[in-house]
Amino acid sequence: MKKLFGLFLSFLKIGLFTFGGGYAMISLVENEFVEKKKVVNANEFMDMIAIAESTPGPIAINMATNLGFRQAGFWGSLFATVGVVLPSFVIMFIISLFLGNLLEYEIIAKAFKGISCAVAVIILFAGIKLAKNFKKNWLFISLFIVAFVFMVLSEIKIISFSYITIALILFGGIMGLLFLRPKKQVVQKENENKEDAE
Repeated sequence: MKKLFGLFLSFLKIGLFTFGGGYAMISLVENEFVEKKKVVNANEFMDMIAIAESTPGPIAINMATNLGFRQAGFWGSLFATVGVVLPSFVIMFIISLFLGNLLEYEIIAKAFKGISCAVAVIILFAGIKLAKNFKKNWLFISLFIVAFVFMVLSEIKIISFSYITIALILFGGIMGLLFLRPKKQVVQKENENKEDAE
């Protein structure tokens, strides 16, 4: 029960103090579960992000569910997911009850513009941290360049953003299947090479 409550509090804190959605949340989740608690290592965290992004639903909820399940099974995933969702739900519920259209208030609209700038930096920072964890081989660098070029093209309205994100995820998955060997195969090949050398 202590572990479940700890999970709930960790994701409650992340959900409460993260502005800008799931992508802005990535660096906080990494700091909490990779660097502080060491629940997963950097490579496992990268895999979790790929899974969370490739499956339906918000990336923050998918990551919370995955991390919770890794630590405490079904109940862990439930407590983590409720923890990350609860702050947004409560705040939006209160706003809808008392304030109506929030952005009609000039002060709040200006505050949100400032928050948007800060969120952009947080997301960029998360992206830089993730890029540092990539293995710098030709496949990852090529995929990064291709994804970057297509995102720029979508931003200047040459291609549709909604379709290109799906296409890039599928393209990355196919390239991984074609060019990356499973770890067992790599180890087996290395052992065979050592035996041949002997």
